[in-house]
Amino acid sequence: MSNNDKKPKEDKQNQPLMANNIPLSAPGDLKDLKIPEEVKKKLEKLKDELYKFKDSILKKFDKYILGITLLPPPMPQKLGEEKEKKEELKKDQINVLVVVDDTDSTTMSKLELKDKLSKVIEKSAEEINKNLKTEIKLLSELREDCYDGKYEVLRDIAVSAPVYDPKDLLAALRISELHKNMVLQRFDKYIVSYVAAGSLFRNEKSGDIDVYLIVDDTDVKRMPRIELKDRLGGIIRSMGAEASMITGIKKSFHIQVYILTDFWESVKEANPVIYTFLRDGVPLFDRGVFMPWKLLLEMGRIRPSQEAIDMQMDIGEKLLERVKARLLSIVSEDLYYAALNPTQAALMLYGVPPPTPKETVKLLEEIFVKKEKLLEKKYVDILERIRKYYKDVEHGKIKEVTGRDIDQFLSDIRDYFARLKKLFAEIEKKSEIKKIEEMYEGAISITKDVLRLEGKESENLIKDFENYLIKTNKIPEKYLQILKTIFKAKNEFKEGTIIKQEIQKVWVEASNYIRTLVEYVQRRRGYELERAKIRIKYGNKYGEVILLDNIVFITKDVDAKEKEIHKADITKEGGMGKITGCKLEEIEEHLAKAKIPKRVFLKEKIFEDIKSIFGKDVEILVSS
Repeated sequence: MSNNDKKPKEDKQNQPLMANNIPLSAPGDLKDLKIPEEVKKKLEKLKDELYKFKDSILKKFDKYILGITLLPPPMPQKLGEEKEKKEELKKDQINVLVVVDDTDSTTMSKLELKDKLSKVIEKSAEEINKNLKTEIKLLSELREDCYDGKYEVLRDIAVSAPVYDPKDLLAALRISELHKNMVLQRFDKYIVSYVAAGSLFRNEKSGDIDVYLIVDDTDVKRMPRIELKDRLGGIIRSMGAEASMITGIKKSFHIQVYILTDFWESVKEANPVIYTFLRDGVPLFDRGVFMPWKLLLEMGRIRPSQEAIDMQMDIGEKLLERVKARLLSIVSEDLYYAALNPTQAALMLYGVPPPTPKETVKLLEEIFVKKEKLLEKKYVDILERIRKYYKDVEHGKIKEVTGRDIDQFLSDIRDYFARLKKLFAEIEKKSEIKKIEEMYEGAISITKDVLRLEGKESENLIKDFENYLIKTNKIPEKYLQILKTIFKAKNEFKEGTIIKQEIQKVWVEASNYIRTLVEYVQRRRGYELERAKIRIKYGNKYGEVILLDNIVFITKDVDAKEKEIHKADITKEGGMGKITGCKLEEIEEHLAKAKIPKRVFLKEKIFEDIKSIFGKDVEILVSS
């Protein structure tokens, strides 16, 4: 095998050809080889002639031709003087093997078919080049040669250069022969049979190349048989990868290794895989193990035991039970979740947190049937029926499913899915309406709050926002444009002239607008709140009093981990009313509504009440 032959070949119809171990590369590649110019021209001519020959016979016998390959020159032999002269004449002979499919030959015998095709093919070859000598090999002949242990043609194909190989027959034989020789060279003592899958000799286009090896383990003493199988199997498969790399054949090369004792047990147990292997396999090497079994099988002499028959029957029953269990699983579990998951998605789209399976059916009816009136009750019934079936299977009440059940569930699920798709569209439409309304109301509300802080109860929101906030440089100008866009989007949505993508864009801008104005309000309220706070030091602790228009909030220790907060109304006399406990949320809620005084005055009554809470020895800091 030359180095050039070890390179992967991209196009199996135009692979580099070999003549006398020199690659006949594509035109333009010969200049890279360091061979005489005269030889290059001869090689170019030979390559062209071979492809002309291929095209010529394919026009006449396209459906019969399985392979065309350039054979290597015969090995020189020492002969008598007369024979030497004949051999001298064969020096320039170009040998080409043509493999012919005869599997469908019914109108004539195989010999008649071979004779007829041979004459026409030989004539075509002679018209192109008188030195082009063809050998015709029927597919059945190739198979019979393997049955009879005549492997010479396999050796020739292994070192040949394919010209045409539509079903990858030649590729499979080349890689198998190389791999076989690698294995025999290393494990000759153990290999009893090397067998190709029957599909290789049936004119079938296969995506894979499959071979089977039988390893003799009857004389193994140093290791367990399973270890022998694993160790040899691993090495043999690695050799397969090496053979793939050397030949450049990219098809998957699958290698199955059997040990002889297990193989024999499988024969006795009537293993269907082994029976098929014996019936259809073609030996590429055999030490008298595979072929006798194959012939015995054809004679009907290999018969399974009653135990093997019972075992196969038992396997069938178990497989049937497994099928029943799978059908139950498909109908109960798979179909149930196929309906449940989209339903939960619809509820989440509506705004409901992911519900439990038990809650889903109830929420589907309450929200989409009763409240929103977007869905008909019959679809809730479908989901409930599927859920009940699932639960009955889970609890063992239903143990077998019928074809009618499956058809009904599939019909219901298809109908349910179609309706859910419409429901999704309706939910999205309602969601868009809600989004627009929330966006608009939120923007209006916060804008009014901001203007109110400026002392303006607005009648014309956009105009007042511009006059009191934009022109006074309190809010950046871009937010005026966003406010106008929000108003415009609301009107366009009513008219149905705004698209979904525009709504999303305006929503993002509105969120930014609202966030910015909320921060503005919080800063302003924070400044104002500072004026209403009275900070009190008593002993080594600090307290705080917030005086609003009609209420006071008291925090006795601002540094405590859990602050204790109280509140009291401010009486007409200016003192504190009844003091009660309160939560932080109450302060925040009151601050959002209360009017904070611009100046805080401490009346004597308030001052006396503060001393009664914090003690007489207090220091007071009032913000100005």
